[in-house]
Formats: sequence, C-alpha cells, structure tokens
Amino acid sequence: MTASSEPARGVGASTRAGPGGASAKTSTAAALALVFGVAALFSVLTAILAWIGVVLAIVGIVLGIVGLKMAARPGVTGRGVAIGGLVLSVIALLLGLALGAGITTFLNNEAAVDRLQQQVDDLRDRLDS
Repeated sequence: MTASSEPARGVGASTRAGPGGASAKTSTAAALALVFGVAALFSVLTAILAWIGVVLAIVGIVLGIVGLKMAARPGVTGRGVAIGGLVLSVIALLLGLALGAGITTFLNNEAAVDRLQQQVDDLRDRLDS
C-alpha cells in the first residue's frame, strides 16, 4: 500500500481503539451533556427563560457526571466533551441562581419596587397624552 492510498489521519481522526481494534465511540451522555450545557447557558443569558436554563443545567450536570464515568470505560471516548458540558452547565446554573437571587432581592426591596412603579406610571402618562 502506498502512502497516497492510505487514509489520512488528520484532525478529527480517532486514534483510540476499543476492544478488538474497533474505533472508539463517543459517550452519548457526554454529547447530551454538552447539548444541555449550551442550551442551559443560552436560556439563562436570555433572562426570560432563566428558569428553564436552571432545569437544563441540572440535567446537564447529571449527564456530564454520567458521561465522565462512561468515558472511563475501554472503547468509549468523550471525556473532554463531558467536561465541556459539565462546565457550561455549572456556569449556567450559577448564573441562573444569581439572576434569581437578584430578582428576588430587588422585588423584596420596597423602595426599588416603588421606583419601578413610578417609572411605569410615568410611561403610561406619556402614552396617554
């Protein structure tokens, strides 16, 4: 076999072989952890869907942990993908909780709620005239 007829081993080529010489498979849990982590972070950053983002982040954390455990098995890859999903999920969870705490603190502050109500009333007066 000549060098030109051999398959190229470039970026993305799997070099880790599983049992029996078969190529390794990426853990499904790791891939789902990354998907849930990205979705959770996007949801939290929209602020409107922050509560959905917190739920997605919790699911992403669980899947990330499962993905890490599955990636330790022979013939299964995806450790980096699981770590990425886990990190994104944790960031989304922390941001979601901080946003929730900030909103709760704001709504429990009587003066802040009064200022907000005054601004809404001023805007209504402008619209009516």
